[in-house]
Amino acid sequence: MRLGGNCFKDISTPEKWLKELKKNSYSAAYCPVGLNAADSEISEYKQAALENDIIIAEVGAWSNPLSKDYDVCEDALEKCKKSLLLADKIGANCCVNISGSRGSKWDGPCSEDLTPETFDMIVKCLQEIIDDVQPENTFYTLETMPWMYPDSPDSYLELIKTIDRKAFAVHFDVVNLINCPQRSFENSDLIKEFTTKLGKYIKSCHAKDSLLHKTLTVRLDEARPGEGNVDYSTLLTELENLSPDMTLMIEHLPNEEEFKLAGDYIRKIAKLNNIIIK
Repeated sequence: MRLGGNCFKDISTPEKWLKELKKNSYSAAYCPVGLNAADSEISEYKQAALENDIIIAEVGAWSNPLSKDYDVCEDALEKCKKSLLLADKIGANCCVNISGSRGSKWDGPCSEDLTPETFDMIVKCLQEIIDDVQPENTFYTLETMPWMYPDSPDSYLELIKTIDRKAFAVHFDVVNLINCPQRSFENSDLIKEFTTKLGKYIKSCHAKDSLLHKTLTVRLDEARPGEGNVDYSTLLTELENLSPDMTLMIEHLPNEEEFKLAGDYIRKIAKLNNIIIK
């Protein structure tokens, strides 16, 4: 398995980037360059990754291509296409975004998002992105979300079938799928269902945790790996069975120390399950 996370120091050259990855014992990385990087710079980082056994896991295209605001929507579409092109050039496993929201907040929730009409909009949007870029070395993926498509293994399968593009694949974030007590209590089964149904399409994964509070009414918070109730033994085992090079990317923590604690926990659980993190 490949573990990665944020770099908090200067990564303005491939040498500095590699130094930060080595310091944190990461063999997977977020894309180290921006959308406006020159082809020569992209090539330098790509070569550095290849020569040092680093997998660039994903290029984030975080934006809202479903926005009702025309300018926001157009800017988001352009960003998605540029991000997918960058992922293709630098050899990242995938480009990832959420599907987007029809509401005022780009990452939801909105009552219009889980409707047949919005499902159709997502399909057309992703077909346009993929058809315009036509990537050869990477995939466009959607991060699973609690209140927008794809919000379940079956809705992801339906998107794959309907979008009908080889360059559309899967990004797995189990915490974002835990949107009710039932899924919280039964997250081991959820992990197994997702990897069974979608495993061959998964290109990268996010590592975090989900904390179900005991106060009324239902409250679920994102937490650092090890501080919630996600079954990391099952998660790591399932991902390792899919590929020994599967990328698992720690995210959303405020500082380097928190990332270290998360990494230490994941490595501890991996060791207990005889899983090698490269």
